Amino acid sequence: MPPYLLGLRLSGRRVLVVGGGRVAQRRVPALLAAGAEVVLVAPEVTPSLEDLINDGRVSWLQRPYAKGDCAGAWLVQAVSDDQKVNAAVAAEAEADRIWCVRADDADASAAWTPASGQVGETTVGVLAGGDPRRAAGIRDAVVDGLRDATLEARHSRHKPTGVALVGGGPGDPALITVRGRQLLAQADVVVTDRLAPRLLLDELPADVEVIDAAKIPYGRTVTQERINEYLVEHASQGKFVVRLKGGDPFVFGRGAEEVLHCARHGIPVTVVPGITSAVAVPSAAGIPVTHRGVAQDFHVVSAHIAPDTPASTVDWQALGRSEGTLVLLMAVERMGLIADTLMRYGRSSDTPVAVVQDGTLPGQQALTATLSTVVEKMAAAGVRPPAIVVVGDVVNVAREIDMIRADMGRDP
Repeated sequence: MPPYLLGLRLSGRRVLVVGGGRVAQRRVPALLAAGAEVVLVAPEVTPSLEDLINDGRVSWLQRPYAKGDCAGAWLVQAVSDDQKVNAAVAAEAEADRIWCVRADDADASAAWTPASGQVGETTVGVLAGGDPRRAAGIRDAVVDGLRDATLEARHSRHKPTGVALVGGGPGDPALITVRGRQLLAQADVVVTDRLAPRLLLDELPADVEVIDAAKIPYGRTVTQERINEYLVEHASQGKFVVRLKGGDPFVFGRGAEEVLHCARHGIPVTVVPGITSAVAVPSAAGIPVTHRGVAQDFHVVSAHIAPDTPASTVDWQALGRSEGTLVLLMAVERMGLIADTLMRYGRSSDTPVAVVQDGTLPGQQALTATLSTVVEKMAAAGVRPPAIVVVGDVVNVAREIDMIRADMGRDP
């Protein structure tokens, strides 16, 4: 006969666990997470269980199982290494009409513990005819599908409302956060940026309205005011709107402006941080923005305004004197002025520079230079936006990594 699956509310209820070995070590944390009052009966326990006992989260009766231990329990787990003990525990529980899970003999067990997983408010439990490996494999597939939103949940009774401001990460669609992907799968309307991970849009159902709010440098653009209006307009109609942005919405993404506009119109906003390209792209090229003994600070600068102009609020003189790493965004068109400015204010002409184009994407390309040669090398390579420029000695760390890898790959 097939089992009858049931969810148990164990908060504040006594659960008896007989055995202190590896099986108990796996099951006790899940019982605690469910709010159970766990009583553990075993002569010895694993170090992990001992930590829980010392923290006061588990009551430990440091002795062998004795008849009568099941009294008052709502659930019993017989997980000792001794089959006779497990059989005795199961028999007592059966006599007292208490559900008992017997770890060593599924056929003799009155109940089974499913392979379970948690994604947000959703709990997944799988039984597979007594085959724990198969159950775990199916559980993992379902949990992964819920986490990456390939099992979409747009028709849930608890569907989100308002606007979700989602950071899409540096470009590779695999680098969006789990939460961001979940919310994207539930959207009615998606307002997307040029630098957002566009491949994710192909996974959306056909009835999702996608609004292209691209801001193309020196080309077609949608004003920030119009983007703000899109969010309020559609959310006010009861639709769930995802504003999908590249990188992190609060790192040169004007995300706070959109949140403020929605707040002024009474629209709730959920902000989902994203991996900013300022850190992710250098990492993808093997460049650490900080490194012990080389750089203990880094500065992220938007270079869309030329240095030393009235409109610029960046202290380029301080950056020129600094020995920390500089990460420059939107710097391709003004790299000549930036390099000259940094050298004028104190940076050596030999300061290492790396330029990473299309970071994290299949077409990623990187070049290294110095402040005195970077403009020439960028022109020769045909570098175009989007690209991240890294200035500082950390670039040499990446070169060292590459040399070590090359040496290890050579035949002796």
